[in-house]
Parts: sequence; structure tokens; C-alpha cells
Amino acid sequence: MHLRPTTTAPGSARKPHDRATPGDNGAVNLLVEDNPARRRYEILVDDALAGFAGYEQRPGLVVFTHTQVDPSVSGQGVGSRLVREALDQTRARGDRVVARCPFVAAFIDRHPEYADLLATH
Repeated sequence: MHLRPTTTAPGSARKPHDRATPGDNGAVNLLVEDNPARRRYEILVDDALAGFAGYEQRPGLVVFTHTQVDPSVSGQGVGSRLVREALDQTRARGDRVVARCPFVAAFIDRHPEYADLLATH
């Protein structure tokens, strides 16, 4: 699957994040941003869309439904970076999380510091 480029939603500003090294390809610029118009967090690698984590927004709650990463960057930590920053942004807003997406659920299982975000049913 090839991901298409995205446009920045009106009123949102891109903020550069720290550099990371996926694989042995050298340092690249990674940016995670919320795209509420598409109801997803997106990760850009050197300004190209490399993946997204879809969600449903409810009052005080983010339900993560699906995560997808372009095969060209699969296995290089891009998906984990996407989920980590999406969860950090969710925490900063004071929202809770429902992890319907298996990738997000597995990430939280591997990183117990995010377990407190899970909403109890």
C-alpha cells in the first residue's frame, strides 16, 4: 500500500520534532501531527506521509481504530513513534484511550507507562 501525501488542515501548524534514525538510512526528520479533518494522527518522514493512526473522537476519549505504516518504512520504528506521540498528545489534552487497533493495544502492553491512559469500561 502506498500512502498519499497529506495537506495540513487549516489553522494547524507543523512543528518540527527531534531527528531520529530509522534503520541505517541516516537521520531523517519525523513529524507527528493530528489531522482532525481526517480523524487521524499522521507521521511524516522528510515531509512525506509515512503512516497514520485513525481514531474516533468522543468527549474526553480517543478511540484508536486502525494504524497503517507505509511498507517502505516498516520495521524502522516509525509506527511506534507515531503511536507514542499520538498517546502523548492525547495525554496532554487530558483524554483517555480505547485501543481497538491491535497495534496501539500491543504498544501500550509493551509500554506500561501508557496503561493509565486506557479507559475503563
